[in-house]
Amino acid sequence: MKLIIQIPCLNEEATLPETLADLPREVDGFDAVEWLVIDDGSTDATTDVARECGVDHVVRFNANKGLAVAFQAGLDTALKLGADVIVNTDADNQYRGEEIPRLVKPILAHTADVVVGDRRIREQREFSPMKKFLQLWGSWVVRQASGTDVPDAASGFRAYSREAALRLNVVSSFSYTLETLIQAGKTDLAVAHVPIATNPRTRESHLFRSTAQYLRRSVATILRIYAMHEPLRVFLSLAAVVALGGLVLVGRVVWVYFTQPGPTGHLQSLIIGGVLLVFAVQLAVLGVLADLVRANRILAERSLHRLRKIELQLGVSPDSLPDRQLDIPPGTAASRARIGETAQS
Repeated sequence: MKLIIQIPCLNEEATLPETLADLPREVDGFDAVEWLVIDDGSTDATTDVARECGVDHVVRFNANKGLAVAFQAGLDTALKLGADVIVNTDADNQYRGEEIPRLVKPILAHTADVVVGDRRIREQREFSPMKKFLQLWGSWVVRQASGTDVPDAASGFRAYSREAALRLNVVSSFSYTLETLIQAGKTDLAVAHVPIATNPRTRESHLFRSTAQYLRRSVATILRIYAMHEPLRVFLSLAAVVALGGLVLVGRVVWVYFTQPGPTGHLQSLIIGGVLLVFAVQLAVLGVLADLVRANRILAERSLHRLRKIELQLGVSPDSLPDRQLDIPPGTAASRARIGETAQS
């Protein structure tokens, strides 16, 4: 059994050493524990610092592609490196490495495919009241959208089984936290959560510039991912609301026509109501079409799932994709293995 701990990074040369020093090299239930850093186009010495700290694998992007893309690249690379379980943590040392054995325990017990570390938001002294409210409200929305019971949806401290990593696909460029939870819930992966302790904050978030920006992009992500998985429900709900407005206006005209003698003078209401009813029908038709597209997407995801399994069986190299470079620091077990493979070939 191999555990790979992945860390997406963007200009983290100052905080990465402390984060790596806190990570374990041995975890009960695993024969090997390796570290993977995804350098998302850093302009500082993040990659060099990772090498100096003994990181086993480094994936480097030539330009910044976003946290979600870096996360997905980490999953793909970890799978090709033979990971049975993948733990994702942040480079700012917010999450304690000593909590990793607790995080992976449900996966080792075969009771969960995805495990999320719960920071117990209400007890976080460093969170402002507004941030606590937004985090709690956002987590509630994600629970409704995903059908899971995770109390801290924005937590980046997570463990994924091999099967979960094979099946999850991140399409957003903003963040993976909300999207992967909704996907996991909608694809019937077993999702669990465990309470964790955190370290004091070392820096401001690199993900967003303001709370308003984070809120706006998070809401957009939730709506888009939920609509991807439940398009018929979304479009029919919108159609019902629009149709109700149209029926109210048309019904008002009909009521006045039969109850008041003479010209009614409500032609505008009749026109607007008719337009709304036509628009509602169009939304319903779009819902049916979107549901058919969803069926094709499910087939495509199943094909991608099988393709990934075939790649792993064939032993496709982690650095086979042209948009990234796998840098294995010299002297590590992974580099010695690669040298041996090269000599044999």
